[in-house]
Amino acid sequence: MFKSSFQTPSRRSFLKSSIAGAAVAVALPAGAFAQDGKVLKVAGIYTVPVEQQWVSRIHIAATAAQEAGDIEYTYSENTANTDYPRVMREYAEQGYDLIVGEIFGVEAEAREVAADYPDVAFLMGSSFKEDPAVPNLSVFDNYIQDASYLSGIIAGAMSENGKIGMVGGFPIPEVNRLMHAFMAGAKEMKPDMEFQVSFIGSWFDPPKAKETAYAMIENGADLLYAERFGVSDAAAEKGILAIGNVIDTQPDYPETVVASAIWHFEPTLNAAIAKVKDGTFTAEDYGIYSFMKEGGCSLAPYGTFEGKIPQEALDLVAEREAAIKSGEYVVEINDEEPKSS
Repeated sequence: MFKSSFQTPSRRSFLKSSIAGAAVAVALPAGAFAQDGKVLKVAGIYTVPVEQQWVSRIHIAATAAQEAGDIEYTYSENTANTDYPRVMREYAEQGYDLIVGEIFGVEAEAREVAADYPDVAFLMGSSFKEDPAVPNLSVFDNYIQDASYLSGIIAGAMSENGKIGMVGGFPIPEVNRLMHAFMAGAKEMKPDMEFQVSFIGSWFDPPKAKETAYAMIENGADLLYAERFGVSDAAAEKGILAIGNVIDTQPDYPETVVASAIWHFEPTLNAAIAKVKDGTFTAEDYGIYSFMKEGGCSLAPYGTFEGKIPQEALDLVAEREAAIKSGEYVVEINDEEPKSS
């Protein structure tokens, strides 16, 4: 497998501890997609290191499923988009039953590969929907707008001057919807909240994200939305607060990260494994499994910020979380590119 070119001991250690503590949420039925009674062979193909926020959640879920005995799992990281179709073919030729990954940069090519291997199930992160013409490729995305909205409420309460900086990777739907939900939550506390929004054009460039965050701080932001690695580093160095995304980074930034919207990929992966095993896997959109009511996202524990968050915000978070889980409150999904305001 490919090796990461960005080695951060604390993040590698955090990922290992997260994997060790992960658990598979459901028992899976017997049977198999291609052959009954065998443990599924699952391969992950990632364009970034496995400690990157988004990919780490897939990796943790797959590792947990392997430890539970449901699958055999291997993966390739730092796979360039130009190499992605080739790696897909290699795993398919090697007899893997389920291939998981992210095809945001190679949508057309990846779907062509999947069509060539109808007996292999593909579960791919995508900005587009499933295609009935390729019945063995399902799509997913991290629809964690519910948790992002709740983290925004916390941010709105913790920002003193009402100016928040937001650093993202690319302005694609999976990022845009989380930013919009966060902004909506922040405005619950401060309707006149101002936002600086910027995208760095990379999924994994901590130095660039850090420099972008520095500029926002210089421009008055007193709290940062850390959609990318590197942003919380800038916040810590400048002595301001940050809100995490997808993973809980408070262990790395105990005095900086107040709250984080966490993505739990287990419901998505477990559903796919079950369908592959019982022979019902087909082209579907697995996005719903990331919703809070499905157990696909949550707000991380406040940790060192317990007792430091205004009670008004905590009460609203509790009220809205219960309403989201019951279906009484629905967080808007807005995939349009967010703008500074």
